[in-house]
Amino acid sequence: MNEFQLKYGCNPNQKPSRIFMADGSELPVEILNGRPGYINFLDAFNGWQLVKELKEATGLPAATSFKHVSPAGAAVGIALTEVEKKIYWVDETIGELSPLACAYARARGADRMSSFGDFISLSDVCDVTTAKLIQHEVSDGIIAPGYDEEALAILKAKKKGNYNIIKINADYKPEPIERKQVFGVTFEQGRNEFKINKELLENIVTDNKEIPESAKIDLMIALITLKYTQSNSVCYAKGGQAIGIGAGQQSRIHCTRLAGSKADNWFLRQNPKVLNLPFKENVGRADRDNAIDLYIGEDYMDILADGEWERVFTEKPEVFTKEEKRAWLDKNTDVALGSDAFFPFGDNIERAYKSGVKYIAQPGGSIRDDNVIEACNKHNIAMCFTGMRLFHH
Repeated sequence: MNEFQLKYGCNPNQKPSRIFMADGSELPVEILNGRPGYINFLDAFNGWQLVKELKEATGLPAATSFKHVSPAGAAVGIALTEVEKKIYWVDETIGELSPLACAYARARGADRMSSFGDFISLSDVCDVTTAKLIQHEVSDGIIAPGYDEEALAILKAKKKGNYNIIKINADYKPEPIERKQVFGVTFEQGRNEFKINKELLENIVTDNKEIPESAKIDLMIALITLKYTQSNSVCYAKGGQAIGIGAGQQSRIHCTRLAGSKADNWFLRQNPKVLNLPFKENVGRADRDNAIDLYIGEDYMDILADGEWERVFTEKPEVFTKEEKRAWLDKNTDVALGSDAFFPFGDNIERAYKSGVKYIAQPGGSIRDDNVIEACNKHNIAMCFTGMRLFHH
């Protein structure tokens, strides 16, 4: 098959729509179930590249959760703690999680609101435990190099049998030149084949030169995630996963703030007050996620006053004060941060520090590099200059 007809393009009025190989060769994918759409394929192909590179860079199975051509989460297969299992809604009846299942739980769970209705990409053959995790999540589809027979049956049952399942040829290598059209004009460029590895992190420009192996993995996760995130973008990572991604912002500081707020939410969800919220038994995952987001937000006092809590909780939750949240966030340390382009001002470092950032990788090259380095030295942050920008559009 060298062509696949789509229902429509980005929007229902954009017809006709298809994906095809311009040279007449076979498409590198096989549709095993459902009818993926235009945006589904954009998410699938970007996500597949991300997890393929994560696997190559770390040697660990990788997963990503994509929404609207940017990752909501990305991770490698490191075992989950008991707290992480709880905040990611991992059902204990599933049994022992495979490394691939751990990667998906992390990728889907870091920013659960953004991952709602995601498109999943897996670096390895989808196994049963991974499929069982996906089974209970709201998702549009999945791309992987293969599927175990039982895993495929589980996934085919999603969305009343209409779940989009794509199998990709793991050996497929695209042409070195890529093209796209905008307003009838064809753009052409060389593919971004730049490899991200540990050697990229050797040029440490701060007084603190110590970046442990675990932090190097997190920095690679951040940088590879940024390579497939709509720019401008910043990514916070910790423990083998992205914990906050700020995508598509026009200013660097807004990327840093957005990603930092998501990283903060990820950590606040681990606070005992949040873990022990008295949810009613019949409240679904999406409603729980929304309630948690409101509970740790600035406007929860208004919701308590309005009586909205009665819809999801068995009793009125205790207020999570601003002072309590700040004290808890101060416990989040050793966070890694990547930026797809240089930091133009030290204010980015000051904001990152508030979210526990200890390690930074960015291209460098700003006329204010000295100011940025000074801000890092002030907080004993280790920062390396990669010399490579990672814009993606």
